[in-house]
Amino acid sequence: MRIVVVIFTALLALGLGAFGVIVAQRSTGPASTPTAAPMATAASEAALHVAGHAAFRAAAELAQSNTIAAESAYTAHAPTPKLLPACNNPDALGLSRVIEIDTTGGPAFGTEHFKQYDFLHDKEVALTFDDGPWPGNTPMVLKALKDNCTKATFFEIGEHATWRPDLAKELAAAGMTIGSHTWSHKDLAKNPYAKDIEQAKQEIEMGVSAVHLAVGRPTAPFFRFPDLQQPRDLMPYLGTRNIAIFSTDIDTFDFKLRRPEDVVKSAMTKLAKNGKGILLMHDFQHNTAEAMPELLRQLKAGGYKIVHMVPKEPVTTLAKYDEMVRAQDKYSTSNNARSESSVVKTISE
Repeated sequence: MRIVVVIFTALLALGLGAFGVIVAQRSTGPASTPTAAPMATAASEAALHVAGHAAFRAAAELAQSNTIAAESAYTAHAPTPKLLPACNNPDALGLSRVIEIDTTGGPAFGTEHFKQYDFLHDKEVALTFDDGPWPGNTPMVLKALKDNCTKATFFEIGEHATWRPDLAKELAAAGMTIGSHTWSHKDLAKNPYAKDIEQAKQEIEMGVSAVHLAVGRPTAPFFRFPDLQQPRDLMPYLGTRNIAIFSTDIDTFDFKLRRPEDVVKSAMTKLAKNGKGILLMHDFQHNTAEAMPELLRQLKAGGYKIVHMVPKEPVTTLAKYDEMVRAQDKYSTSNNARSESSVVKTISE
């Protein structure tokens, strides 16, 4: 802006100088040449017009160039949108979009029970899995997801996560969202939990702590009740903990099915009827793990798009329940303080 002012002032001075020539010529020009004075005056006026026009044009052009430069500088420093991960498999299902969920106040999702937040568009699917992690099955599910460059949300049982923290860590390292599914998969709508809210809270909180400790990095404040039984007394409690509650839009009932093709058929038939949805499956079930490659293939062929859910903020565990989870590891001693790689080595194969 300072440059514009300087140039404008200089050019304006030039114009005023030309105007001064005109005045001088009119007042002191030779009387013996009456035709020369008008000619000189006309030339000087033309020079003034040209100089003034040039001054304004130069100032305008410089101002425009500075504006463009300022806009370019803003664009260079403006925040860029988060891009979906690259995929080297042209046949992969991939991801359509990633949505961030603000869990403040414990919002509830899944139109089977909760109607307010129906965030999926037509032909969009959010993949969710319960009851893991489980040896053999969870790695198969994870491989199918990675092969297809897509992601899912896993609601893990706390005990299972403590038994196989390596599997929980692999899911997290692959960018999956990990929530909790209680400590030991108890139906909290039944006694003794239905009568004793403190026992119910302990079952929830130990699950949250166990999954978080097993993963070893921030996990999601996402929770799903076992058997989709949501006791009214516990809903407000989860709200105070800023933990989102997930039911489902489509339950595949894969735990009742014995063949992988039946799992695929259940999911695709219900999706065709519903048009979209949060899809509930179980990485605990071997038939589901076997079904995943074909299910993902058919989702792509059917024009479905995968939406990945992530939290705005990670879950916060409570120290009391962290200690309860640690106390469950009765056989953890100083004998096992060394890392596995320093204790066990392959010397031939």
